[in-house]
Amino acid sequence: MIPVISVENMRKSDAYTIDKLTSGRELMWRAAEGIYNSVSWHGRVCIICGTGNNAGDGYALALILKEKGIRVEIISLKNKFSSDGRYYFEKCQKEGICVDFWNESTTLEGYDIVVDCILGTGFVGTPDNLTSHAIEAINKSGAYIVSADINSGLNGDTGMAEIAVKSDITVSIGTLKTGHVLAQASDYIKELKNVDIGIQILEKPYHLIEAEDCSIALKPRKKFSHKGSYGYATLIGGCTEYSGAIRLANMALSTLRSGAGVVRLATAGSISRAIMPHLLESTLYRLSDTDGDILFVPDEIDGALNNVKAVAIGMGIGQRAQSYEIIAHILKNYEIPVIIDADGLNALSRGDMSILKSTRCTPILTPHPAEFARLSGVGVKEMLESPIEHARTFAKEYGVILLLKGATTIVTDGNEVYLINRGCAGMATAGSGDVLCGALLGLCAQNSQAVEQISNVFAGAYINGLAGELAEKEHGEISMLSSDTVSKIPQAIRMITSK
Repeated sequence: MIPVISVENMRKSDAYTIDKLTSGRELMWRAAEGIYNSVSWHGRVCIICGTGNNAGDGYALALILKEKGIRVEIISLKNKFSSDGRYYFEKCQKEGICVDFWNESTTLEGYDIVVDCILGTGFVGTPDNLTSHAIEAINKSGAYIVSADINSGLNGDTGMAEIAVKSDITVSIGTLKTGHVLAQASDYIKELKNVDIGIQILEKPYHLIEAEDCSIALKPRKKFSHKGSYGYATLIGGCTEYSGAIRLANMALSTLRSGAGVVRLATAGSISRAIMPHLLESTLYRLSDTDGDILFVPDEIDGALNNVKAVAIGMGIGQRAQSYEIIAHILKNYEIPVIIDADGLNALSRGDMSILKSTRCTPILTPHPAEFARLSGVGVKEMLESPIEHARTFAKEYGVILLLKGATTIVTDGNEVYLINRGCAGMATAGSGDVLCGALLGLCAQNSQAVEQISNVFAGAYINGLAGELAEKEHGEISMLSSDTVSKIPQAIRMITSK
C-alpha cells in the first residue's frame, strides 16, 4: 500500500519536520534532487516559477541542471519569493542562469522540457489571469512537461480543477496527496512518481492499493476441494422495467469469475424466462412478484439464501419492489456479508436507515455520488469537495463498509481508508457497476469467514478496475462494453496472483 495524505496533514508534517529535524532550505534542495533524478533530462529546459516554495524547488532544480551541464532557463511569474525560495533564486543569478519574467509576449517555443513550479498542493480556487495564461502556454508548448509536487491548478485535496497543467510526469514531494489520485487527477497526470525527502508524517495516512495488497483475498486453492469450498452466493435483482437479462447474467458470471463456487440468481418469476437463456453456469431462483416487481415473502428469501456465504441485492430491482423489507429481513437474520447496490441503496435512503446500526451481518454499500447524496443528505457538489471525510463519517456512523464509486474508488469502514485508482474511461458504460458488484460478491463468498471483509471490498474494486483497463486496451474506450470487463477478470487475477 502506498501512503496518501491530506494537504493539511502535509502542512503540519512539513512544519514539524522543519522545526524539529531538517531546515526548509535543505528539504527544498532534496526536493530538487528528487525531481532531477526522476526525469531523463535533455535538450533545452525551461522552469516556470510562481511565488511560493514550489517555485523554490524550481530554482534549486535549475542549479542542479546547470551543474550537470543541462541548458536551463527560468521564467518567473512575479518578482516575489518565499524566504527559502529567494535564497535559491539569488544563487541562480550568481551562477549566471538566465532569469526572465512572464509577460504577454512570452513564448515557450523551442524548449524540449518545461518544468511547472507555479502552484503547490495548498492551492485552492481558480488561478488568476496571469497564472492561467502561463498554464495554457505550458499545455500548448509541445514540450515534455514536468510538474513539481502537483500540477498547477489542481486542488491538492480533491483532485478537481477548472484549469490545470497537463503533465507527462508529476513528481510528488514527500508523500502522495489525495489530489494526486482523486477525481480529475488522472486526466492531468500521465505518470506519477513520489520522492521521499525525509518529511515525518504526523497523522495516519490513507492507503493507495497496489496489486500485491489484493492477494489476501485470492488465496491458493487445494485440489482436495469442491464448489462448496468456495461459497454459494446469491444475487437478488431484476424487474420488468429492468430485466436486464444479459446484464444480470454478466453480474452472475462476474461473481463466478471472481471465485465464488456457485451463484444463485434470485429474480422475479415473471421475467425468469427472459433470463434463463443467458444464465449458463449459474442457477435461477424464482421469487414471487406483482407485474414483475419482487414481493417480500420471507420463506422465499430464506430459500434464496439457504446455505449461501454472501448476498448482493438491489441491481435492477426497480423502485416498486419491496426491497426495503427484503433488505431489513436479511440484515436482521443473517451474519453473512450483504452487498447493497443500485435500487437497494435507493430503497434504504427512503426507509429507516437505522437498521444498518443493528445488524448481525457486514453491510457493504456501493453508491455512486448521486446515490451517496440520497443516503447521506450531503449534496454531490459538497461531497466532491471532501469525499474521503464524508465517506468515512457515513461509514463510521452506520457501521458499514462503504465503497464510494468514482474515478478513484474510496473504500472505508469509518476507520481505515483505502483508495483504488485502477479503471479507465471505457468503463463509463451501462452495466459496469453490476460487474463490480459481482466481483465483490465473488470475493466475499469465498472469504466469508474473513475477520475484515474490507480486504475483499478493496480487492474486488482493484480487480474490476484492472480488468477494465485490460478490456479497454483490446476494445478501445469508445466501443468497450461491461461484458468486456468480465472477460478480463481472469487475466487481472492472474496478474495479481503472479506477483
